[in-house]
Amino acid sequence: MTGRVIGKRVRRYDGMAHTTGESKFVDDVIVPGTLTIKVLRSPVHKGTIKNIDTSAAEASPGVASVITAADVPFNAWGVIPDQPVLAAESVRFKGEPIAAVAATDEDAALEGISRIRLDIDEEEPVFDPLEAMKPDAPKVRPEGNLFIFDGRPYRKVVFGDIEEGFRSADLIVESEYFHPAQEHAQIEPMVSLAVPDSSGRLTVYTVGQAPYWNLGMLSNILKMDPRDVRYEQWAGQTRNNWPINSSSGRIKMVGGTVGGAFGGKTDMHADHIPTVMALKIGRPCKWRWTREEDLKYSTYRGPWIIHFRDGVKKDGRIVAREIKAIREAGAYSSLNPYVTDKYCFLATGCYFIPNVRVRGYCVFTNKPPASSMRGFGITPSSVTTELQMDKIAETIGIDPWEIRFINAYRKGDQTPGRRVINSVALIEVMQALAEKAGVKLSDRLKAMTSSDRRK
Repeated sequence: MTGRVIGKRVRRYDGMAHTTGESKFVDDVIVPGTLTIKVLRSPVHKGTIKNIDTSAAEASPGVASVITAADVPFNAWGVIPDQPVLAAESVRFKGEPIAAVAATDEDAALEGISRIRLDIDEEEPVFDPLEAMKPDAPKVRPEGNLFIFDGRPYRKVVFGDIEEGFRSADLIVESEYFHPAQEHAQIEPMVSLAVPDSSGRLTVYTVGQAPYWNLGMLSNILKMDPRDVRYEQWAGQTRNNWPINSSSGRIKMVGGTVGGAFGGKTDMHADHIPTVMALKIGRPCKWRWTREEDLKYSTYRGPWIIHFRDGVKKDGRIVAREIKAIREAGAYSSLNPYVTDKYCFLATGCYFIPNVRVRGYCVFTNKPPASSMRGFGITPSSVTTELQMDKIAETIGIDPWEIRFINAYRKGDQTPGRRVINSVALIEVMQALAEKAGVKLSDRLKAMTSSDRRK
């Protein structure tokens, strides 16, 4: 199969449907009698919920039902299940869902939301990760503002002898970099449709790009056996172009056509609330986020503050690297501990450094949770590492190409995670790039190979 496509123009399998507008997305699924869901979001960044009164909303014209945390079988979700479906006792970021209304149309749902009476005591939030790391900072979470990695408030990666590496260096190059937050801004906002049938089964149409993760979370929320939920692509069994309920499993999640994601639809943003609502009242329920909600409250690429301290020889060899990296997570864990791990183990980029010490902090603040985005953990590592390489080259007066050739991984090198590299072609790639870019390399750099034994 690979021989038929490599080096050839291949038509994208769904390209024609996207071009002609025939592709079907979640919001294109029209089920008669579907109720519209709107959510009451926290008006404050941090606070304690004293009381919530939904009686006026329940009596509002067109409202079919209102749910709060009390209606959720297990009110926690996430890879690390620390985020509530609906906040029960406290809120940790502005916009956190507290209650949901299902109504005959959007206007009725919004009117119902406006009639919910919320008594909440606002508390002092913290937004700066450096401030949040201080011992006397307001607590985002009762257990503290730092995620704990194996008993430490940071992920630690140690390779070689960092102190000896700095002693052997001719000079020290230090820098601090800020890698900013970034919103995905995908065309399709978060949306989910939950459709029950007469047999008690439920089909959930999802925009999720990680449906199997979400299935596990959904089974936990509903206190179901994981075997009672399953996933199906759009292209499976269909009726009028839409998947139909299967005879196996109580809940089926259907997805596969996503209107942009880039990591922003890894987390389960919209599936849980319509599912809980539909199971409660036995009617189809759709929750479609507005563009404003999507931009304000969906996950995003979390920002980083990264400090480099490098020990360097006069010939350009980096013999020691110490990094302190701070990842701002927002209010909940989501995938932030995982991305912190990824950064720490990849912090040296594609270069061999014999002595390394990395400390990666995952810091909670009173902002919406950050999570995955393209290059998850690798992007801040690559950007800051390459900026640091340029700074080192400038400091010691060496060509930026040369310093990369000198420190590039060779076959047999070990990464800071102690993985031996047996397949590497970085030097050959750089030689080809230099030729394409019209850069004249020295004969010494042209003669290098990735198979050279490192002295």
